[in-house]
Amino acid sequence: MVNPVLVKLTRGGITESRHRGSYVVLGKNGCVLDTQGDITTPIFPRSAIKALQALPLVESGAVEHYGLSDAEIALSCSSHNGEVEHVSGAQSVLQKAGGAETELACGKQWPTDKHKLLLSGGEPSDIHNNCSGKHSGMLAYAHHMGFDPKDYWKIDHPVQQAVAKTIGEMCDYDLSKARWGFDGCSLPNWAMPLKNIALGFSRLASGEGLSDERKAAAEKIIAAVRAHPFMVAGTERFCTKLMQQVPRAFVKVGAEGVYCAAIPHAGIGIALKCDDGERRASEPAIAAVLAKLDVWHDDEREKLTALSKSPITNRRGIETGEITAVI
Repeated sequence: MVNPVLVKLTRGGITESRHRGSYVVLGKNGCVLDTQGDITTPIFPRSAIKALQALPLVESGAVEHYGLSDAEIALSCSSHNGEVEHVSGAQSVLQKAGGAETELACGKQWPTDKHKLLLSGGEPSDIHNNCSGKHSGMLAYAHHMGFDPKDYWKIDHPVQQAVAKTIGEMCDYDLSKARWGFDGCSLPNWAMPLKNIALGFSRLASGEGLSDERKAAAEKIIAAVRAHPFMVAGTERFCTKLMQQVPRAFVKVGAEGVYCAAIPHAGIGIALKCDDGERRASEPAIAAVLAKLDVWHDDEREKLTALSKSPITNRRGIETGEITAVI
């Protein structure tokens, strides 16, 4: 299947570039509300499913045991900029759980604004990694459950086995037979069809079919990310910007053109993938998919529609074109 064009870039009235992709919107009972393109071929969801990966942490009671804040729960679902609030949040989670930064296995990474760290004479470390929130949450889960935190990132470790079991149940997909690969932060990432990924987010949003414990955990995660959108991404980031402007939505980016979303008040889950892996395309595309849905107030739809396109400027600030979702 050749996927449809979801986003185009125009210059001088001419379409200069096209981005193809696919998406699916699922409502309650897994009902398909909207779809385009191939939604059955497995893709790697990458960091877009961090909210699902955080469920074991919240469901286990570790949040209450260690007194983790809503901001710290949101951080466990994040791909952050490595700003002060993000770094201190990850450090706080590790400290509360009795862990240490040396346990992190996400890899050294410069924060988005690396100049501040350079000017202070600092060096990048794992705590600056954009996935340190997820990793610190997993380490807190390991300590709470009494698991040896060593090698928590490996696919056969009890932490990753619990994550795989949870994702499989949420997305109704047998991960024991799924292809997998290492994510950018060294954790296992399982390939699934977009339809199954969207099902997981629909259940996260609605609580439909979940046990009382998991439904409560899902509600806690959704409340946390919506209350603290800055912790999910950071300054000038699309995820944060969209959730700040439309607080009733939860969106999460993943590498290689993936985006997922949940609309709790409507019980809707969304999964989207741009074939070429371009974030410049996946961002306006997810905004356009959200804007199409008849679940928003007029002002919310206007904001989502505005986010579905953005001007292209050159180095002198002259507007040279526009990137626009054509869904």
